[in-house]
Amino acid sequence: MLASFLGWLWCKTRLFVKAASGRQRYNVLGAFNAVTHELIRVTNDSYITAQTVCELLQKVAALGLSTPITLVLDNARYQRCQLVQNLACVLNIELLFLPSYSPNLNLIERLWKFVKKTALNSRCHANFAEFRRAIDQCLNQMPMAQRAQMASLMTPAFQTFKNVSMLAG
Repeated sequence: MLASFLGWLWCKTRLFVKAASGRQRYNVLGAFNAVTHELIRVTNDSYITAQTVCELLQKVAALGLSTPITLVLDNARYQRCQLVQNLACVLNIELLFLPSYSPNLNLIERLWKFVKKTALNSRCHANFAEFRRAIDQCLNQMPMAQRAQMASLMTPAFQTFKNVSMLAG
């Protein structure tokens, strides 16, 4: 994962970019408030599990919001399990599961794409600590440094189709 992400490359000779051997993970599980543009996140270096999702739910509940909370989730098994659903019920958080293969309906996917473009694309990180620091720095600076980009990127406006005639196939 420390390998550089290719940007543009024009070269007459073959060039090999050294990448780290082995695999180190940096998982970021996040919840994005579509109204305030606040990001709540839980990170680890191992795996995302139901316990990690529960930790995120507890962080969201700790905000003490007076309005109802709905978390939009994909269909990962660790998000749909009974442990997560029971805790969400106790914390009064509604879980909204998206249909399979519809990441475009989840705002957090737009954020992850932005982070990848900003912190990782066309950059080579010398070690895991630098790789991690680049991601954390991007996420920490997001509310201030990229406010204009976030306002247009993280809008809850989705294209919908009304009165579409179905074509017979």
